[in-house]
Amino acid sequence: MPYTPSGFFCDRLIRERERRDGEGSLNKPIRFNGQDYNTLRQEYLQRKSLFEDDAFPATVESLGFKELGHKSNKVKNIVWKRPKEICENPQFIVGGASRTDICQGELGDCWLLAAIACLTLNEKLLYRVIPQEQSFSENYAGIFHFQFWRYGDWVDVVIDDRVPTFNNQLVFTKSAERNEFWSALLEKAYAKLHGSYEALKGGNTTEAMEDFTGGVTEFYEMKEAPKELYKIMKKALERGSLMGCSIDSLVPARFETRTVTGLVKGHAYSVTAVEECRPSQHKDHKVRLVRLRNPWGQVEWNGPWSDNSKEWATLSKDEKEKLQHQSAEDGEFWMSFEDFKKNYTKIEICNLTPDALEDDKIHKWTVSVNEGRWVRGCSAGGCRNYPDTFWTNPQYRLRLLEEDDDPDDNEDVCTFVVALMQKNKRRERKMGANLFTIGFAIYEVPKEMHGNKQHMQKDFFLFNSSKARSKSYINLREVTQRFRLSPGEYVIVPSTYEPHQEGEFILRVFSEKKNTSEEIENRIEADHPVPAPASAGEESEEDHQFRTIFQEIAGDEMEITANELRNVLNRVITKHKDLNTEGFSLESCRSMIALMDMDGTGRLNLQEFRHLWNKIKQWQGIFKHYNADQSGSINSYEMRNAVNDAVMCLMSCPGFRLNNQLYDIITMRYANENMNIDFDSFISCLVRLEAMFRAFQAFDQDGDGTIRLSVLEWLQLTMYA
Repeated sequence: MPYTPSGFFCDRLIRERERRDGEGSLNKPIRFNGQDYNTLRQEYLQRKSLFEDDAFPATVESLGFKELGHKSNKVKNIVWKRPKEICENPQFIVGGASRTDICQGELGDCWLLAAIACLTLNEKLLYRVIPQEQSFSENYAGIFHFQFWRYGDWVDVVIDDRVPTFNNQLVFTKSAERNEFWSALLEKAYAKLHGSYEALKGGNTTEAMEDFTGGVTEFYEMKEAPKELYKIMKKALERGSLMGCSIDSLVPARFETRTVTGLVKGHAYSVTAVEECRPSQHKDHKVRLVRLRNPWGQVEWNGPWSDNSKEWATLSKDEKEKLQHQSAEDGEFWMSFEDFKKNYTKIEICNLTPDALEDDKIHKWTVSVNEGRWVRGCSAGGCRNYPDTFWTNPQYRLRLLEEDDDPDDNEDVCTFVVALMQKNKRRERKMGANLFTIGFAIYEVPKEMHGNKQHMQKDFFLFNSSKARSKSYINLREVTQRFRLSPGEYVIVPSTYEPHQEGEFILRVFSEKKNTSEEIENRIEADHPVPAPASAGEESEEDHQFRTIFQEIAGDEMEITANELRNVLNRVITKHKDLNTEGFSLESCRSMIALMDMDGTGRLNLQEFRHLWNKIKQWQGIFKHYNADQSGSINSYEMRNAVNDAVMCLMSCPGFRLNNQLYDIITMRYANENMNIDFDSFISCLVRLEAMFRAFQAFDQDGDGTIRLSVLEWLQLTMYA
């Protein structure tokens, strides 16, 4: 369900304020659902009772909504239990968290478990996701917490330790050690983050990798992989990157089916090591090996270099120890790099962002993060195939400031990665939400337009081709691609493939050198407005008619109420057959009086009325200009330019521009179900906009662009507008 303007934009303003206060960083994560772990634990320790999480209760709703919902037979015999009810001496972590602690249960979330297995290879990253000093003995109150990266912010998720069981066995993820529970509780926290356990069914390993690190993922299809793939993989692991792989299945019915070699199609694996060895009979020849892990905790490769294959006999004891070779049915196995390329179809590498690691030896990225939204009728313009609306998509100005330091490259280029991620689709699955097909295009900004932060108009995209673009539009949570462009200024346009699709996204740009990216029109700017004077000269026939009608309705007091204003305007506006309008509403007329009522009477005198009519006439001219098809209404995508023209004309603000969030609000507030805006809605919008801007200016006495209001002042300001 889409947010209402008030709900969504208030939430967004709160998030922006939290970030300014340091909220959302690793050191100060946002408290998910407002729950503070330390406060709650202390409260329940004092109560001498165990925490029960009302935000993610031990009920069917937390299990799922369809296959694990109320009507499913699968949930009838599930019992929620605490670890102390399942076994004796439960432990959070036994002998350190390792890859063998993760064994898949009845939930199709191998993608998540493969990412967790990768996470265990980097202790520093692991214990950022799993805060230490949690146990079932010291200060135990039935409460645990975990931390995840979520669309640009780190969040701390609190859970109780009740987990689903069947016949006293864990239903979902479990450890090889029956009394170890960290992996089951981590899975529960991740399920809470997304609304239910069922929301975790099916996914991409990279999604969880990014949620554990805040990193950015690059995909390689094996058939198109670069020649230096082995080097890339080895370097990535040395840098702390997480890595997964899979074998595509063309036939959905054959997903997660075992091949004769022991590998499973449509299944996510972790890449846990990349090494070289020297067999004794070929000491001058190195064999490149890859170690992988099946999240099932069993079912392994049975070809060359598998656990009990003859190839191991060719290695010395030292070589075997270096490779940590074991013959155990634990889901982990080695295979040659050549067999790896032949059997697997896709590999995913999650590169770490600057805040993921602090060790100077680890490669770091420069990252720019922007949050945005596509709004139907305003900023959901679709891809380049829809030229009439493509230009209305959010636009981000990218400045590549420094070229790469590559001695082998004679070109002056900047290497960077663009990552476009759509938000909240997994959590919204129970409401029928699906992933949109998304992508982006990059355009070079002409030098004469450098530093100009104006939104690029339709003509720019009609007469300029993109400099680069995402390889394809695809229905993944994130679309990522690496580029090499000359230093300079560019515009990135993220979009859905089809227009009119609403959703939130974040756009990240990673580079090894300095870059900056920001949303175009991300500030509200204007000179101080000066009301336009009434036109001088002889009174026109229309003016004379208005004066006559005004005197007729106003009577001796020569002032009119909102209801009387409505009668005046509608009697004249009906004569304009080219305007598609049912007339002004009483509420619109009340807003007009609030705008023009200089003496606070709640009525308009003739001078105030004349000033209002001059505004309406000029707004009418602008409306007719954008009503090019003579339909009597404006397409909501054109509203951006119409509003700008009206405000610049009547407020004497040549530099005035709103931000994209305000354009979104205007569209949602004033457009009809067909995404059109009729004349009275157009006028009502401009009246409200000018009234609120003028009120702000009155409070902003020092002109610094900020005001401080009490709650009563705020209510007085907004209720009369």
